[in-house]
Amino acid sequence: MLDQACRPGFAVVRTVEGFSVNTARSFLGRNVNLHLKDGSVIVNVQLSGILRDDFRRENVLTCVAYGKRSTFRVPLKSIAYAELLNLSFMLTSG
Repeated sequence: MLDQACRPGFAVVRTVEGFSVNTARSFLGRNVNLHLKDGSVIVNVQLSGILRDDFRRENVLTCVAYGKRSTFRVPLKSIAYAELLNLSFMLTSG
């Protein structure tokens, strides 16, 4: 039990090749922090779908910000990794 709490990278997916479609599918419907390759972070978004942009020939991830209804798209190749959030902790804190 102690080793689980001390384990680095718990609930964080880091891949050498980048954030893949299979990894994105495992996070669909969940709230995450998206860490981009340029160092910026998109905080507390729900991943709602994966689309193929035929014009640019790339996969994009559609996201919904927490508490909003509008969606935005992030190219899959610009995401470094995703950090899973626990909303029950945030809702009980106040």
